Amino acid sequence: MRVVLLAYDGMNLLDLAGPLQALTTANRSVRTGDPAKYETIVASGSGGTVVTSSGLPLVTVPVSALADVPIDTLIAPGGCWGEEYEVEPALRDFIVARAGSVRRLCSVCTGAFLLAAAGQLDGRRVATHWAWLDKLKARHPALEVDADSIFVRDDTLWTSAGVSSGIDLTLALIEEDYGPRIAIDAARQMVVFMKRAGGQSQFSVPLAAQTRDHGFVELHAWMAANLGSDLTVPRLAARAGMAPRTFARSYAAKVGCTPAKTVERMRLEAACRALEETGLPLKSIAVQSGYGDEQKLRRAFQRQLGTNPATHRARFSRY
Repeated sequence: MRVVLLAYDGMNLLDLAGPLQALTTANRSVRTGDPAKYETIVASGSGGTVVTSSGLPLVTVPVSALADVPIDTLIAPGGCWGEEYEVEPALRDFIVARAGSVRRLCSVCTGAFLLAAAGQLDGRRVATHWAWLDKLKARHPALEVDADSIFVRDDTLWTSAGVSSGIDLTLALIEEDYGPRIAIDAARQMVVFMKRAGGQSQFSVPLAAQTRDHGFVELHAWMAANLGSDLTVPRLAARAGMAPRTFARSYAAKVGCTPAKTVERMRLEAACRALEETGLPLKSIAVQSGYGDEQKLRRAFQRQLGTNPATHRARFSRY
């Protein structure tokens, strides 16, 4: 299966290297009798050397050399030198010419701008890096931009959020091609999440809180480190040096939700991470994440995720 990854000056190195390494690692797990291994090609508009945003040069083949070469999957990484994404005409034209013949068309990060410029995203649901959402919407209003997911699949179109999420997308491609065993093996070899579902958020809850709030950064850091403690409004207000009513009003106005809602989100994320990354029993996870007992943990999962902790662990963890 031939996978072509597009390259250009100013691109993010990890947008290309992450998917490329995942594909190469998956090849090592392919056994005799399995489907054909991946063949990877890195191509640019005119070929030769391109310089990534980190300053590392890459050697590429020209897209013109692929005119008659069958392509299974085409991936457009993202990144740029400045604050505006500039579409390279040669890559845009190549996508226009080949999009109809590939089995899958993919983008990583701001690579969505390149696919959109080639007319491949109109009316489709797509993802991109959170910092570029508004610019993508403004430039291409016909798109349905998912503001949160780490990657989105819309039929044969796959788009992902920022940088490292390109690895998540590629592991999902590998799973589609070879099944979960090869994808899990690749993830373990790369020492990354076994598989983060596309619907998982680009933001961790503490990171989102620190990015979006106004004046509660230190409080949020303390909350995240003390999820098993008393995190009621009176306790949080005292920590913030405010009267409870004043704190509750100010918090809701500035953060956009109640303190209880933030606590709930932080505890759920902590529980999910523990289920995915450790073999701890549910009782220990419930205590550490602030639920107190297994029954409360199960109710929280059912209420917020529509599943239970055991099912979540079975899907996302190797334990």
